[in-house]
Amino acid sequence: MSINNKIVSALKNIGVPVSFQTSKSEAYPYITFLTYLDKPSLHSDDKEVIRGYFTQIDIWSKTDYSILAEEVDRTMLAEGFIKQRYFDLYEKDTKVYHKVMRFLKEVEK
Repeated sequence: MSINNKIVSALKNIGVPVSFQTSKSEAYPYITFLTYLDKPSLHSDDKEVIRGYFTQIDIWSKTDYSILAEEVDRTMLAEGFIKQRYFDLYEKDTKVYHKVMRFLKEVEK
């Protein structure tokens, strides 16, 4: 299963639209995601054994997204993703609140 499928599968019951990189929804809130780094994490006998996928989940909302962010956090951790860092942004031009949540998922090759 690809890393994108793992993310979609993990977030399928979150209650808001989830899509790769760009939203297919005009209604808020929604979630987009991407992989910003894909690199070997462990080698053995000159072969890649474990690959690390550094992923970003973005929550976009016109209102407070705290409860949604907590649910995404719980869900991703339960699916074996490792929290890297989270931060809050505000997109002034569109007046949209933006939560960035970064995770690492290590997958055996």
